[in-house]
Amino acid sequence: MTAHLQFRLLIVTILLFSTFQLIGQSEEPTGLLGDNFSLETALEEFKKAKSLEAFEKAINDEKNHVHNLDLNGDNDIDYIRVNDHTEDGVHAIVLSAMVSKDDAQDIAVIEIEKDGENSAKLQIVGDTDLYGEDMIVEPFDMEGESDGRGPDGTYEFSRIVINVWGWPSVRYIYGPSYVVYHSPWSWSYYPTYWRPWRPLGWSVWRPYRARHVRHYHVSPVRRVTHAHRVYTPHRSVSRTVTVKHKTSITKARTHKVSSKRSTTKVAGVKTKNGKAVAAKKTTTTKNSNGVRKSTSKTKVKATNGKKTVKASKTTKKKAGKKGGKKGGKKGVKKSKKVKKKKG
Repeated sequence: MTAHLQFRLLIVTILLFSTFQLIGQSEEPTGLLGDNFSLETALEEFKKAKSLEAFEKAINDEKNHVHNLDLNGDNDIDYIRVNDHTEDGVHAIVLSAMVSKDDAQDIAVIEIEKDGENSAKLQIVGDTDLYGEDMIVEPFDMEGESDGRGPDGTYEFSRIVINVWGWPSVRYIYGPSYVVYHSPWSWSYYPTYWRPWRPLGWSVWRPYRARHVRHYHVSPVRRVTHAHRVYTPHRSVSRTVTVKHKTSITKARTHKVSSKRSTTKVAGVKTKNGKAVAAKKTTTTKNSNGVRKSTSKTKVKATNGKKTVKASKTTKKKAGKKGGKKGGKKGVKKSKKVKKKKG
């Protein structure tokens, strides 16, 4: 790998890390029960696990900070069971909390389907009563494209869906010796290694919850459809939780996941002689009259330790098809550029 490529990858990593760190730091509680279970951290532990038994142990390990749930209000963290429902080669791996002897509440389901001989797709879906409608999280990576102009080129980076076939946990459940896993544990019958702990306050829990946000994102679409149909008849809703958290659950059932508005185009990084010059973000909107407005913001970063040298903002407006005084002239463009230079 050339020094130029290494530098470019480093800059991209820094930009993405900074973006997602800001997201995590500014995150505020929704008031829903799902605030206390990190879907991203659950996927991170699933990615590392070599079996579903190991995965269940990991999500119930206090030091991994996967969840902070106390659904029955006994001031002890709930034990999360893992149960796999499979049909025709798809898997719906359900995570549920035991809240009483005969009562369990589903938290989320990891849905997995093969889409090729050595390819599989995966999403984790938060239960509607805890997260609201369509809380779907998936792993992602970045893919860059150059305009082909060498070291002075502009590179556009887009989110791409991860092929999870290489994850040990995925290879395990598709292995020839796999026996469908159902947790052997139940209310008051727990593994010897597990001891419940006290739930944390939000200010302490939030940094743990946001740790893995940069590796996963909320998906605007459901990509794993067959596994979801397999899961649906097995969904478990706790009467205890429904009664105790009536206000939160009522709110959740009408809650829409705002992150569905996210775009796949993330950033462009322009390099000059191996040095980062700018990060650019473009947003396009269209109003009810058909008028499009595109806004590009470019932040020019320091090179060789020097101060920022320029910042620019460009706005373009294009009128709709209607002409005349009200509609404006067709194809009229308006541009505004602002330059700022520091001494």
